[in-house]
Amino acid sequence: MAEGDEDLPRDAKIVKSLLKSMGVEDYEPRVIHQFLELWYRYVVDVLTDAQVYSEHAGKSSIDCDDVKLAIQSKVNFSFSQPPPREVLLEMARNRNKIPLPKATPGPGIPLPPEQDTLLTPNYQLAIPTKQPAQAVEETEEDDETTDPNPSQEPKSVLQQQTTQRVSFPLNKRTR
Repeated sequence: MAEGDEDLPRDAKIVKSLLKSMGVEDYEPRVIHQFLELWYRYVVDVLTDAQVYSEHAGKSSIDCDDVKLAIQSKVNFSFSQPPPREVLLEMARNRNKIPLPKATPGPGIPLPPEQDTLLTPNYQLAIPTKQPAQAVEETEEDDETTDPNPSQEPKSVLQQQTTQRVSFPLNKRTR
């Protein structure tokens, strides 16, 4: 054992030996504590899930099958397998059947049409439009007689306001 290993708890010694077996010689001392925290959190999550499965099955205690099911559900939820090679090849064949759009001729590098590039505007600004002043005043007069709280903006005014969307491309600044 290395210096200072006598004071470490058994779990910390195990983490240290795992790091050494993987060829990791130089690391911060906090790495062991981070691994231990991750390890404990994982075990608590698995055992909590196993307890739920055991209770659902009507058992009084957790058994090996509950733990295996909890671990398998964690693996299925955390890691996803890539699709088989055949599926990827079929998807590539189908995608490659569609020809690329023709490039527009012109000076410089030939590019596909604007709708097929990432150069088109990709955002919108929502600009609220306001009503004419007369229509707002008439609405306020009608609502004052029925609304017990006239300090709030009338609901009909909010409903009548429409939103106009505007989008535009970003052009390079000329210097």
